[in-house]
This record gives sequence, C-alpha cells and structure tokens, in this order.
Amino acid sequence: MVGNLPNILTIARILLLPFFAASLIYGNYQYALILFLAAAITDILDGLIARIKKQTTDLGSILDPVADKFLMITSFIVMSVYGWIPKWLTITVISRDLIVVTGWLILYFVTHNKKVEPSILGKAANFFQFCLIGLILISINTKNASFVPRSYLIAVAALTAASGVLYIYKGLKIANVSV
Repeated sequence: MVGNLPNILTIARILLLPFFAASLIYGNYQYALILFLAAAITDILDGLIARIKKQTTDLGSILDPVADKFLMITSFIVMSVYGWIPKWLTITVISRDLIVVTGWLILYFVTHNKKVEPSILGKAANFFQFCLIGLILISINTKNASFVPRSYLIAVAALTAASGVLYIYKGLKIANVSV
C-alpha cells in the first residue's frame, strides 16, 4: 500500500533530496543541516512505524534503501566536489553501492528472490557514512570546528569495503545454491 505512513515518510525523504542538494550547492548550510536531520528523522520513523504498526510493504522494502542510497550518493558527490570528503572515499562508497545493487539484480534474475537481508556490517557502514555526513554538516555550520579526523574517514572506508566484500561473498553463496 503506497498510502501508509511509513511509505509516505520515505517518499517525503526522497522529495527532500533536491532541496538538500541545492542548499549545499548554494551555500545555505544551515538549511542543508536541517534537511539532513529531517531526512534522518523520517528514516528512523518510517522503519519504526512500519514495524510497530505492522505496515511493512514490498514497496517500502525497496523505497527505503533507495532513499538512503540517493541521499548518501548525492551527499558524497556534492561534498567531495567541495573538498569536504576525499574523492577516494566517495569512489569507495559509490562503488560498493553499485556492486551491491548490481549483485542484487543478478541474483534476482537468477533466483527470482527479491529479498536480501542486510548484514550488520552493511548497516554499520551505512550508519558511519550517515554520521560522517552529519559531522561534516555540523563542521561547516560551526566555522571554527575542525573537519573530521582522517582516522574516521579510513574507518568509514574500511567498513564500507568490508561490507561490500561480505555482500559479494553472500551473493555468490546464494547464487551457487540456486544453480
């Protein structure tokens, strides 16, 4: 059902994206931070409400990660263009997401199973990526704050790469069982 509250919140998060990107591009960093926080809150609420009210849907199970990926990819691209995130980290994050999505499509065509369980490592990588974006937004809004330590950037990259390898391993395992 498209019209349930969790799906509406997820669609709202997707619709916030152009305003978030424009706020960053045009230097309205306070608005960008507010929109990012709104997106984070809707992300938490849509999952929580869907589970509590038993309103999980096939559409929501696809839209929610898509909304997260859109926000992540947009943030990383814009922030790397402005030099707030190193380009190597943006390439790492986007490459992992492309590999995961491509792997899911291949598995779907081979096994006809559209359900893929996210790993704890993948969830941790996404969480640290979201935190990185939040930290950078706070940093550019408090002009005296220093940027994120290199060790955090390396940790995000390592988690992202490790989760990508784990998804590849799980995908190959599923594909071998189904063949």
